[in-house]
Amino acid sequence: MGGPLGIGGGLIMLVLALIFGPGVISDGSDGAADSYGDVGAGLSPADSAREEPMVQFVSFVLDDVQKTWAEAFQSAGQAYRPATMVLFRNGTQSACGVGQAAMGPFYCPLDEKVYIDLGFFNELDSRFGAPGDFAQAYVIAHELGHHVQHLLGTDAKMREMQQSNPRSANELSVRLELQADCYAGVWGNSAARRDKLSTGDVEEGLGAASAVGDDRIQQQSRGGVNPESFTHGSAQQRAEWFNRGLQSGSAQACNTI
Repeated sequence: MGGPLGIGGGLIMLVLALIFGPGVISDGSDGAADSYGDVGAGLSPADSAREEPMVQFVSFVLDDVQKTWAEAFQSAGQAYRPATMVLFRNGTQSACGVGQAAMGPFYCPLDEKVYIDLGFFNELDSRFGAPGDFAQAYVIAHELGHHVQHLLGTDAKMREMQQSNPRSANELSVRLELQADCYAGVWGNSAARRDKLSTGDVEEGLGAASAVGDDRIQQQSRGGVNPESFTHGSAQQRAEWFNRGLQSGSAQACNTI
């Protein structure tokens, strides 16, 4: 069994359901995927029109990140199984259970889906001070990094280590999250080599990684910092590991477990 792995600490009851290609995007239901532009129950045409640019962007990033990892897996003689992304507003159900929107985006290894409340991207700017499209792309790439860990068995290994040594559970969680940050950087390196990044994109990504550091979030929400309770890593650690993947372009440079 595996619980959700997240960007910083996403979910509630399904209100939004949008399916856009070419990426694999689900509406949070168990039915077959709808055609491009279809909307789920409870979403008006006006709501759909407002969401469309963001969903198209998310779909593009999802497709590009997964293509990058599919090629990397193929080069290593392995098959990549694509993850599905569920976009929602306010909340949804996953195989890992129902959670609160305040949790932020997360990956559920039990159904191999990435869950993102589109409202988080607004929070990334307004609450965390990390604006920009590449900051949003970093979030998606981080969650898909958890999918890569799942396919490689890294998350299962981490859980076994946590069970055998409960006192190290938080430390091991941090190491898993930092590896996902590094994997996001590996995709960033690929995007840069393919001239898909614009001026300032790297800074946006580094800023987003720092913004969701445990110390930043704890200071903002509690007014103090407790390193022993970290589960995702400090702002400095998250930026460092994202940059490690960005500079190396190699998944081998991301070994933390």
